[in-house]
Amino acid sequence: FVWGTFLNFISTDQFDNLEKHTQWGIDFVEKYTKFVKERSEIELNYARQIRNLSKKYQPKKKEEDDNKYTWCRAFHSTLNELNDYAGQHELIAENMMSQIIAELTRYTQEIKTERKAHFHDGRKAQQQVEASWKQLEACKRKFERDCKEADRAQQYFEKLDADINVTKADVEKARQQAQMRHQMASDSKNEYSSYLQKFNQEQNEHYYTIIPNIFQKIQVMEEKRIERMGESLKTFAEVDRQILPIIGKCLDGITQVAESIEPKNDSSQVIESYKSGFEPPGDVEFEDYGQAMKRTVSETSLSNSRSDNKADRSSKGKSKTLWPFIKKNKGSNPEDFSHLPPEQRRKKLQAKIDDINKDIQKEMDQRDALTKMKEVYIKNPQMGDPNSVDPRLAEIAQNIEKLQAEAQKFEVCVLLCTCVPDGSYTEEPSSEVQSKVQPETAESGDEFDDADEEIQPTIGTCKALYPFEGVNEGTISVAEGELLYVIEEDKGDGWTRVRRNEEEEGYVPTSYVEVFLDSNAKGAITYI
Repeated sequence: FVWGTFLNFISTDQFDNLEKHTQWGIDFVEKYTKFVKERSEIELNYARQIRNLSKKYQPKKKEEDDNKYTWCRAFHSTLNELNDYAGQHELIAENMMSQIIAELTRYTQEIKTERKAHFHDGRKAQQQVEASWKQLEACKRKFERDCKEADRAQQYFEKLDADINVTKADVEKARQQAQMRHQMASDSKNEYSSYLQKFNQEQNEHYYTIIPNIFQKIQVMEEKRIERMGESLKTFAEVDRQILPIIGKCLDGITQVAESIEPKNDSSQVIESYKSGFEPPGDVEFEDYGQAMKRTVSETSLSNSRSDNKADRSSKGKSKTLWPFIKKNKGSNPEDFSHLPPEQRRKKLQAKIDDINKDIQKEMDQRDALTKMKEVYIKNPQMGDPNSVDPRLAEIAQNIEKLQAEAQKFEVCVLLCTCVPDGSYTEEPSSEVQSKVQPETAESGDEFDDADEEIQPTIGTCKALYPFEGVNEGTISVAEGELLYVIEEDKGDGWTRVRRNEEEEGYVPTSYVEVFLDSNAKGAITYI
């Protein structure tokens, strides 16, 4: 079915109706584009709210210990999955913007321009037909007027010719006038006939060729618009369908972490975390306050019994405090965790000692790096002032001393926790425990001295990128492309310690070599 065959002889009003219909179709496309845009904004807002919700319930730093429980880890994993879930809804909005909204916006501009051109051609063709029709009517009226003038001239001539009183000259003049009018009527007739033929051809071409072609183009345009609407609706569904597998994986992930929850394991963790280390208290002995009544009442015995009872009560009251009735300190907790039961206190203290040891190691690494830098400055004064690092070395030495003292204090507390014999609770360290720490510290220092004298193992290899002349003490000369063994990494001072053979080793600039660390080679001493 073609619009051109149906609308061959449409009136101007029908042409206007067709123009209104196509405009309504374009308005509908713009309305649908606005609908998709609002849907994409909803997806973005939803994704933003999901992300904010996930971020809001992410564990804080003080809640990181909760990760030891499987149900806490499951919830945190759920939050992460929700974050990915939100990302998929952002993808929906992004795809709708690029695949639907942008395409329909561009297409709407194109169809508006095309529609305007088609109806402009239609209006122009209509105006041409109307102009031809007006010209035809003018020719027709002229022919009619000339015919009437010719008839009047003929009648006037015949009247004069019949009148005997009229001169022959007047009759001749009337005859010539009649002939001229007949000739004008004949010319008008020919002109009218010719233009009528021309108009009929133009009208036939207008209604059977020009207008049908225009309507055919408008029909194709309208069908493309409808087809594009169908494609957009299909894309609308596909955009959602594309993310369903990822959404399914997110939901599967939540299901898996939910199924990984282990109630017994979590309850064991609670027991391990809050295990006090106290032994259950023994039976409470009966204190017989009626013994004094059985004695002979006298001032001496009464006073003695009172003093004895006071001494007994005071000694019993000071002996020990049963662990179920230990009062917890209010306010801030002491740094030695003395407010906790022995087992929990021991764990906290050990974690504190581990943190301090890490800080000590960091300070020592900085000290070693600065010491090497100072040695390099001493051997190469042009590289820097050796005295410039002394204040920092002194500061690091003080920090190490403070940290070691702090670690020793906490080690004493750890020994206290392990030396509590029964259910009693005390916070005073014994002299025996304090005496155990000193010899251990001295022995550990000797072990470090012995370890420094051992040959360090290789931890990888390196290749010299540039030649280096190690003229200063502690450095080693290398040739470009030479392979060496690495025995110590760069600790921030710009130097790497390498070994050529058992007797040749030293420092080279880190920027002069390409280092290849090999975990398999670590601990094995190999020489070139």
